[in-house]
Amino acid sequence: MLSYASGTSDVPLLGETIGANLERTVAAFGDREALVDVPTGRRWTYAEFDAAVNDVARGLLARDIAKGDRVGIWAPNCAEWVLVQYATAKIGAILVNVNPAYRTHELDYVVRQSGMRLLVSAVGFKTSDYRAMIEEIGFTETVFIGTGDWDALVTAGEGHDLAARAATLAFDDPINIQYTSGTTGFPKGATLSHHNILNNGYFVGELVGYTERDRICIPVPLYHCFGMVMGNLAATSHGAAMVLPAQGFDPAAALRAVTQERCTSLYGVPTMFIAELGLADFPAYDLSSLRTGIMAGSPCPVEVMKRVVAEMNMAEVAIAYGMTETSPVSTMTRADDSLERRTGTVGRVMPHLESKIIDPASGLVVPRGEPGELCTRGSSVMLGYWDQPEATAAAIDTARWMHTGDLATMDPDGYLNIVGRIKDLVIRGGENVYPREVEEFLYTHPDIADVQVIGVPDEKYGEELMAWLVMRPDTEPLTAEAIREFCTGRLAHFKVPRYVHVVEGFPMTVTGKVRKVEMRERAVEILDLHDASRIRNA
Repeated sequence: MLSYASGTSDVPLLGETIGANLERTVAAFGDREALVDVPTGRRWTYAEFDAAVNDVARGLLARDIAKGDRVGIWAPNCAEWVLVQYATAKIGAILVNVNPAYRTHELDYVVRQSGMRLLVSAVGFKTSDYRAMIEEIGFTETVFIGTGDWDALVTAGEGHDLAARAATLAFDDPINIQYTSGTTGFPKGATLSHHNILNNGYFVGELVGYTERDRICIPVPLYHCFGMVMGNLAATSHGAAMVLPAQGFDPAAALRAVTQERCTSLYGVPTMFIAELGLADFPAYDLSSLRTGIMAGSPCPVEVMKRVVAEMNMAEVAIAYGMTETSPVSTMTRADDSLERRTGTVGRVMPHLESKIIDPASGLVVPRGEPGELCTRGSSVMLGYWDQPEATAAAIDTARWMHTGDLATMDPDGYLNIVGRIKDLVIRGGENVYPREVEEFLYTHPDIADVQVIGVPDEKYGEELMAWLVMRPDTEPLTAEAIREFCTGRLAHFKVPRYVHVVEGFPMTVTGKVRKVEMRERAVEILDLHDASRIRNA
């Protein structure tokens, strides 16, 4: 058998826009709860939620936002984030997700590369002063959440005709841009349609058995597909409730929300579940309402999965695999899969999608059990990278297969296992980081002559970043602390190298390519055998 599988299904794809789908849900479940913003105590039924979405949508029309205009959202998890997500969909504007951890360097690039017309932003989050950063890059078309700006937006659109705009929309229109760290040094904007993300969210919900009686605790970030697609769209396409436990991940807040709101589903990357299980007062939380949830982002240790099933009451928890470019989920375990399947594989292909594993050199499908590059095709594959046709062509071939860059195997039953990565992607606590982007930034340091960034094993985050530096002549070696100070305020915290190693040069192949495999091997030795104070942050 060859390593090819197609996801057959008796359930058809949804052929409608996100706005039309929401309106169908409102008609069926208008009195049921749609959204709970736990930190503020605010809650909406589906009828109330739809009315609030429409207020924002009309406000955007009053700001002359046209179909296809890019509207950014830069905020931590909050109700306004969700309202903007659905409001932009209803008017055909393209929502540009801005990572809450971004700093001026990244914000400026995303604003310019997307051609952003308007940015809806929090005033700040944690130690980040969003207003100051926006002023620093000189962008003026902003609406600040929690201020008179937001109040003016939601009251400005009276009389604007949403139905007229809805009549101009098609489900294959682009509706969302999500930036992924790029191998060329800058992020690429994965451009997703209504059809892409609505169907992905819908079938994720189908596979975990969502109905209007479910309540989904969403501690994962909304700016990522995990939150806005697997969370929000899975909920609204089934009439389930979206429960936001906190602005950012807080293990106690997540379990408190599950307890208070009687959530039936809980999401997270493995490190989130580990943090929740590790709470000193973990036994005090009543998790008896849980039955399912989704774990994704990185492999789950067997012992953690056992505890999630046994101690968190999540007997039907699912493992999902994918990437932003595929909306995101390509493969997923099912509720009746064994513990072994849920810890040793990333499940089977999703309904209506196809998976194959190919020899990266020949492009031919390999026999089952043999490793190769995982490719996926179907309704989840992005339209392309925003305004980057060459990058799009490099990722999606002429037959519309998305080349993931991940090495995988497929067993006789169609279950997939990720065994490595062709690309140098580093996954730190569920955040994808391409070393090239960090390298390009560190090259701007006046004392650095050359730099290579690799991922090294880490117990807490799965991987951490390590920068190998070649210093310019007559300069002092840089420490991890110095690199952290250089990056602070300019790079997202998860892209800042934890370790620094100063060298005379890098291990190279005979053709002059840097041998990152050898660097990783050496790094493990350095971290194990050398004085940690030389390389670790204070």
